[in-house]
Amino acid sequence: MKLRDSNHRRRGRATERASVLVIVLLIAFGLISIALYFANSMSLELRASDNRASGLASDQIIEGAARYVSSVLVSYATNGAVPDIIQYQAEAVAVGKANVPEENGRFWLIGRDPADSSSSEPYFSLIDEASKLDLNAPWLTSGILSSNLPRMTFDLADAMIDWRDTNGTGSSLNYAQLGYLPKHAPFETVGELRLVDGATRDILIGEDLNQNGVLDANENRNGLTDPGLFDYFTVYSRQPNTHSDGTALTNVNDQAGLRTLLEERLGASRGQTIIQRLFGGGGGTPAFGSLLRFYLTAGMTADEFAQIYSDVTATNTAFTIGRVNINTAPVAVLACLPGMDLNLAQQLVNYRLSNPASLTSIAWIVDALGSSSPALQTLAQGDFITTHSYQFTADIAAVGPFGRGYRRVRFVLDISEGTPKIIYRQDLSRLGWALGRQTRDTWIAKNTR
Repeated sequence: MKLRDSNHRRRGRATERASVLVIVLLIAFGLISIALYFANSMSLELRASDNRASGLASDQIIEGAARYVSSVLVSYATNGAVPDIIQYQAEAVAVGKANVPEENGRFWLIGRDPADSSSSEPYFSLIDEASKLDLNAPWLTSGILSSNLPRMTFDLADAMIDWRDTNGTGSSLNYAQLGYLPKHAPFETVGELRLVDGATRDILIGEDLNQNGVLDANENRNGLTDPGLFDYFTVYSRQPNTHSDGTALTNVNDQAGLRTLLEERLGASRGQTIIQRLFGGGGGTPAFGSLLRFYLTAGMTADEFAQIYSDVTATNTAFTIGRVNINTAPVAVLACLPGMDLNLAQQLVNYRLSNPASLTSIAWIVDALGSSSPALQTLAQGDFITTHSYQFTADIAAVGPFGRGYRRVRFVLDISEGTPKIIYRQDLSRLGWALGRQTRDTWIAKNTR
């Protein structure tokens, strides 16, 4: 009896010890699980904090890049010159610790290839706003718009002109059903085109969904570079008729002022000869409406004209709106100039690629097209072209240390009043990666820790 009770007690104690062990194990397992949970949470929070810090670093890099671009324009864009890409940095510009490359942030200026190539990798540079068609240019008509721009239709071109038409009459478009009224005033931004009747996302953006000027692998559906209309338009192409110090340019219709300038630059004898050709023996005052008409009439050589080109104008207005920079405009934009077509526009692009040293004034267009070209006479009828630019887009993309924290902001800077001024800013980070595969492989993947 006593032996049985003893065995029973031993089994009971063993059972209790086993129960305690199980409870202890469960508690230990629970504590370990909680520890792992909080450790994982802290790890995720650490990564999130690191990403936030990298994002803030990228934001500051973009602000610094905007200041850098302002400095470039002050140094190299005097009197409307377009900075050459060899004069500034535009690709993977390091910001941070020079002796620890992987800890540097970097920025890129997403540009447009002046050769209109079909590369799948972005081109890096500033973008000249005068290389585009100004939506508010008075000479821009629906007929011109619908002639050579890809994806453009006559109905959309007509709707665009109607949208900016200040008289508010003649519109057959019913915007009321869309919940708003037509503006009947000048465009304030290119993005305003989204409101124009018939302007679909496919027409405005094309296949370039991240708007970086090239078609990435996920965008190229037909194997062709197929941008939308946004790439061809601007509302910022104001050119001052003054020098950088505020003094007025010489009006070529002012005989006395022009004589002084010509004699100073070309010598008294040559200046007198040109004045005689332009004005005759009397005090006649021919009305040159454009510098191209003046050049075609003056009998000057291209080299002579280049010596006065930056100092003359054909108008007394403070600013001229809508001139196209023939040194930087792509084929589609050049083809929209009065008298031009796609074949002539390609002829101009081919010439400027082969003769970069000759692009010192608009005179080169005469050599490129031939002096007898009917297009020249049409172009000379208005003030349509220039080789000067005063507004530039800096499409800045940046990453922070170790390739994290991607950000992208597009700026438009205006130097028409001397000091660079930011007149437009748009955050494009939402459009996703826009620097191409090569940049990702070179600067991002290898630096990610």
